Amino acid sequence: MSPHDPGSLPVAQLAASVGAGRLGATAAVQASIDRARDVGAGRDGLNAVISSDDEAALRAAEAVDARRGDAGDAAALRLAGVPVLLKDNIATVDLPTTCGSRILEGYVSPFEATAVARLREAGAIVLGKTNMDEFAMGSSTEHSAYGPTLNPIDRTRVPGGSSGGSAAAVAAGVTRIALGSDTGGSVRQPAAFCGVVGVKPTYGRVSRHGLVAFASSLDQIGVLGRTVDDAALGLEVIAGVDPLDATSADVPMPSLRGGLAHVSDGLPLRGLRVGRAKEYFPAGLDARMREQLDAAFALLRVAGAQIVDVSLPHTELAVPVYYVIAPAEASSNLARFDGARYGARRAGAGLREMYEHTRSEGFGAEVTRRILIGTYVLSAGYYDAYYRRAQEVRGLIAQDFSRAFDTVDVLLTPTTPTPAFAIGAVSDPYEMYLNDVFTVTANLAGVPAMSLPIGHVDGLPVGAQIIAPHFGEPAMFRAAYALERALAVEAAA
Repeated sequence: MSPHDPGSLPVAQLAASVGAGRLGATAAVQASIDRARDVGAGRDGLNAVISSDDEAALRAAEAVDARRGDAGDAAALRLAGVPVLLKDNIATVDLPTTCGSRILEGYVSPFEATAVARLREAGAIVLGKTNMDEFAMGSSTEHSAYGPTLNPIDRTRVPGGSSGGSAAAVAAGVTRIALGSDTGGSVRQPAAFCGVVGVKPTYGRVSRHGLVAFASSLDQIGVLGRTVDDAALGLEVIAGVDPLDATSADVPMPSLRGGLAHVSDGLPLRGLRVGRAKEYFPAGLDARMREQLDAAFALLRVAGAQIVDVSLPHTELAVPVYYVIAPAEASSNLARFDGARYGARRAGAGLREMYEHTRSEGFGAEVTRRILIGTYVLSAGYYDAYYRRAQEVRGLIAQDFSRAFDTVDVLLTPTTPTPAFAIGAVSDPYEMYLNDVFTVTANLAGVPAMSLPIGHVDGLPVGAQIIAPHFGEPAMFRAAYALERALAVEAAA
């Protein structure tokens, strides 16, 4: 996109231009619509956006342009005219919410997610819904009833998952920000694979009202952005307590974009202690990935941060714990999709057969696998052996983080063990699950984490993950701003 194209402007700059009348919201939205057509068309289209209503988006943009005349409205339009995309498990009243599944084909929610309502109130324009692994169960966006999404950096590669459609759309320049959901890394891992920024906030920081549940104690709505600042502004808008979500926390959201004030010519990270957890740098980590992370630590040190070695000893148990707890909660949450209340229904001789046909034909293989695992670990005789024990180990993982954050302010780790892999290359479910090895811990502990691009391996993006204590997003973004700035300076030198 050219520098004069509204789609190339940072979110804050675009919103300010629209709010001040220097640019029309309709021009910004039309640029995104055109870009979506360019990258989505043809046999090699990305398949990132799976539903949209261009006319409705343009009407909403016209309404934002009309609101600019009201000074009070103009001050509230922090995302004036900014096009956004939503993962297809976030409810809207004007577009289908299918969760990438045949079982919800054509389903339109009667209510809207709180996060979406807050975007609209801030002047953002919902452009459409993005592709995803069915019911957010996957790490590649290959498990979708709408077919796989392609990685815009290399279309033979996966974009990651389960928020792969949102990550691919942001990376391809369709929008500057998009919403995803993160249950075990589903925002951060695709952000790393596509070379964008992905944020999972503290559990409870963003309302889950209107997010179709996968694993309720792990799910969080997150933000994908082209830059740290894009993601920060998006998160500031959607965060906050919500009476419609009993798990949302009544903790004020401080300014995240204030992190820019710390990034100056001096030592922007003076006094910040950054932890290097040995368990996240195993002997088997690709040497080129390790080299990128070592360079990131060096840049943080130059910026004034103190690098401290720490240990999170129960990390190796995180993947098995996650793949007991998440399927258990999924088996309960997905019981409601039976053909009687939501979405598609398959005929059968009697109620039981209708349930069986609907669920057998409606759910894909990966969702079926996880429902069966979850039902098994919750069944009589196995609950104590699996689910209860997994919850106990989850507590130990949370204690590891608590102890580490007594010593450091944030942690820096790899986001993924490898760059994006080829489409169809990973068929073993366990091998696929291991893609989450560095990300599931933050969900199990409920702490915030984000990924930002730090370099390339074989031409593919590599991400670093910054993890902070509960409600420690300001320190997390401070480190991310400084690292992003240092990488840009180094690249320009």
